[in-house]
Order: sequence, then C-alpha cells, then structure tokens
Amino acid sequence: AWVTGYVIRGAWRYLEHDWVASEGSFVYEPPGEIHTLVVDEVAGTPEMITHFNHHGAMVYVDEQGRTTGYEDVFTKIEMCRKHYEACGLGGAFVDQYIR
Repeated sequence: AWVTGYVIRGAWRYLEHDWVASEGSFVYEPPGEIHTLVVDEVAGTPEMITHFNHHGAMVYVDEQGRTTGYEDVFTKIEMCRKHYEACGLGGAFVDQYIR
C-alpha cells in the first residue's frame, strides 16, 4: 500500500531516513516502505499533526520482518466504533463518514 501525507503542524522524521517532514511538507511513501516515525529533538518539535492517506492495508513488522499487526479500512472502522462507543457517542457515529 502507498501512503501520502501532509504535515499540518510540527515536524517528524523516520529513523531510517535523514530528512525531516516539517509543516507544509508533502510526503509520499511507496508500497513496501518500512520505517519508524518519531517526533523527537532531531525533528525539533514536541508534537505534530499530519493528515495521512493510506491506500491499502498496512502491515506492521518487527526487527526481523515478522508480521506483528495489520490494519485496513475495516479494522480502522472497528477501531473508530470502539472509540466512539467509549466516548459516549455510540458506535454508529462513524457511519456518517462512510459513503
């Protein structure tokens, strides 16, 4: 899956690369990109807000490349339902965002 991102506020970086995504940056991650996102002193800010668009499933891996987790549109919707339920909005609150 490929990912695009736009940094709205702050900055962040990937441990595996030598660039910093700062406010106003557009980021493209090609399919198969493996990285570790951090917001730290190198990025120069204590926080960030970035809008990411994931185009497909995300597979999380450990240091040996073994799968440790998986996310796709269906797992994200379920995560939102649980969050909205816990916040008192009800699990169906997410339905207004689904077309």
